[in-house]
Amino acid sequence: MRIIYSVIIFLSFFISAHAQAPAQNVFIITLDGTRWQELFKGADESMLHNPDYVKDSSLMLQQYGQGDAEERRRRLMPFFWTVLASQGQLMGNRDLNSKVNVSNLYRISYAGYSEIFTGFADKIFIPNLAVNNRRLNVLQWLNKQSAYQGKVAAFCSWNILPFVLNEKHGTLPVNGGYEMMEDDDSTSALINNVQQTIVSKGNTRHDLLTFECAKNYLQQHHPKVMYLGLGETDEFAHEHAYDTYLQKIHQADAMIAELWYAVQTDPFYKNNTTFIITTDHGRGNKNSTWSTHGFWVKGSGQTWLAMLGAGIVPDGESNKQQQLYQKQIAATVAALLGVNFTASHSVAAALPLDTNLTSSKKNVAVKDR
Repeated sequence: MRIIYSVIIFLSFFISAHAQAPAQNVFIITLDGTRWQELFKGADESMLHNPDYVKDSSLMLQQYGQGDAEERRRRLMPFFWTVLASQGQLMGNRDLNSKVNVSNLYRISYAGYSEIFTGFADKIFIPNLAVNNRRLNVLQWLNKQSAYQGKVAAFCSWNILPFVLNEKHGTLPVNGGYEMMEDDDSTSALINNVQQTIVSKGNTRHDLLTFECAKNYLQQHHPKVMYLGLGETDEFAHEHAYDTYLQKIHQADAMIAELWYAVQTDPFYKNNTTFIITTDHGRGNKNSTWSTHGFWVKGSGQTWLAMLGAGIVPDGESNKQQQLYQKQIAATVAALLGVNFTASHSVAAALPLDTNLTSSKKNVAVKDR
C-alpha cells in the first residue's frame, strides 16, 4: 500500500507541476514576412556573404554568422531560444517535419492577417489596399463580449491593418501606421511629437514606435486582449536588405522579451497571460527569391508559430510530424480565454493545447508553397 500511495503522491505532484493555468489575457504578436528558416536555423551564411544583400559581410558574420544553426539562431533571437524554448512551444521547423502553413491561396499580407484573425481562408482576393474586410475577426468578436468589452486593442506598424481588422465599425480600437495616440499622458504626447517629426512616412511605421505605443497603452489601460503587429521585417526584405531584415528580427525578439518582462512583473498579468507569436506569410526559399512572396513564389505559404504562457505546455521546439494552419489561431485565442469564437463564415478548429500540437483531421492539406 505504501508503494501505491507513493506513486499516487508522485503522480499528483508531477501533474500539478506540469499543469498550466488557464489564460485570462492573450497577446497576439506578428512579425510580418519573417521566414521559418531564420527562426529555426539563424542567419543564412551564404546570404551573409552576398554583397547584393549585405553591405558589410564581415561585421554581419561576427554578429549572426558564428557556429552551427543552433548557435546562429540563439544569436539572432536570444529570447526565443532561451525563455520561449524552455517555457513555451515553437512549431514550424520543417527540417523536423513540423509544418505550419497558410491556407489562403494568395500568400500576401492582407490575406494572411485576415486568415489569422477570422479563422477563415477567404477565396475572394483582396490586394494589400485600404479595403474594409467583410469578415468578422476574433478581436471584434471578443470586444462585443461583456467580459472583454473595452478591453481589446490593436497596435500595428502597417497602415492597412486597421482595414483588415475592420476599425471603421468602431467596435475595436486599432492604432495603425503613424496614427496619433489619443491618451493625454506625457508618454503619449512624446510619442506623438516624435511621429510628427518624421518627414517621410511610408505605409509602415517604425516598429519601435508601434511597440512604445502598445506598451504605454498596456500600462495605462491593462487590456485583456492585445495585438502587436510589427512590420519592418517585411519592408526591408522587399528592399533586398538581408542585413537589415536580420537586425529587425533581432529587434523584434528584444521587444517581445521586454513585453514579456513587463507582463510577468505586473500583478494584473503575471502567470495568467499567453503570448501567441506568428507571421502572416512566408517568403521564397531560395537565395534568388527570399525577398519576395506570393502564390507564384515557392515557400510563401510556409510559416511558423510560437506560444508562451498560461495554458501552454512547455514542450519547446516541436519535433513531431504535424501540420498546422494559420486559420486555427483565431479559435485558439478564444479557446485560451475559455470561449468559443463563432461567425457567419466557417471558423477553423482551435489548436489542441493540452499536449504537443498535432494535426487536425478537419484540416485539408494544402499545396506546400
